[in-house]
Amino acid sequence: MKKEFITNRLHAGKKPIGAPVERKIETVQGKKFSWIDLQSPDRSDVEELSEKYHFNTLNIEDCMTKFELPKLDSYDDHFFVILHFPPLLQQHGISRNSQLSIFIGRDFLVTVHQGDLKPLVDLVNICKNDLDQNRKERLLGKSPGYLLHEIVDILVDDLLHISRKVIANLDDLEDEVFDETKSVARNIALLRREINIMRRIANPLKKFVLEIAKNIKKFSDEEDLSLYFDDVIDHIDKVIETLEESRETMEIYKDTDFMLSTEKTNKVLALLTIIFTFSIPGTVIAAFYGMNVNLPGGLNDHSTLLGPYTSFIVIILVALIPVVLMFVYFKKLGWINN
Repeated sequence: MKKEFITNRLHAGKKPIGAPVERKIETVQGKKFSWIDLQSPDRSDVEELSEKYHFNTLNIEDCMTKFELPKLDSYDDHFFVILHFPPLLQQHGISRNSQLSIFIGRDFLVTVHQGDLKPLVDLVNICKNDLDQNRKERLLGKSPGYLLHEIVDILVDDLLHISRKVIANLDDLEDEVFDETKSVARNIALLRREINIMRRIANPLKKFVLEIAKNIKKFSDEEDLSLYFDDVIDHIDKVIETLEESRETMEIYKDTDFMLSTEKTNKVLALLTIIFTFSIPGTVIAAFYGMNVNLPGGLNDHSTLLGPYTSFIVIILVALIPVVLMFVYFKKLGWINN
């Protein structure tokens, strides 16, 4: 079965690359706040909300940028944060991170993304519909800070699930590394790339979740949310630990594959060298007897000691005897084995 890597698994069921992304604005009314989710919005959509909630112009620029470094800006009445999560799209072989921009105040929560964060889209659908009424009430019955925790939590859980797929891929790759009939150099390179991409996401994510936990207190009326965010940070630590172990394992696999490939190449070269060495005596004999000169068994030789093919038999024996002697000598040296 052909190996399925992280990127392939994430692409399953997604729209083809280059397909237009649906623009969608969902407004969910909670008990004490409003949640506005913008999927692939126009600039005018964000500017309209900016006038209502007094967002900073630079933050609007940041959330409309396709790729912006993770950041957190805190103000008196709200704060703005950008988080990155594993890539769901690839263009020309280059992975693009999924970016989530968040504005949160005491009575509002605004999320901006490109619609490629499936766990978040599913959470919006739960809050819009009545399929899971209990969970809907739990999400919308408290503060925007609690809902933000739920959003970050499900996305980090998805990240943890992907890291477990890395382990599964490593287990599959281990069997292929020691299978001399398969070439795994490309598979190793692809998986190493995915691990490095996830490491670049997970390490900054921990830092900014800690910052969110510090800034969320003034926008939350209920109990301290730090315990909730501590649980999220524990999950991120597990992801980072898994990725570090996977990275070390990949380095071992890379070195092992290199050594096995080198050993296989050396065996092939040794075999070809021995074959070439065995052909030298015959080549030398053929060169001599290809000359138009009088040699034993040559042009004027009429020996019939072994019949009409005496000259031919003598030439073959002269060519084979050095080969046999070399074979015995190489075998004694251990250059030829099973």
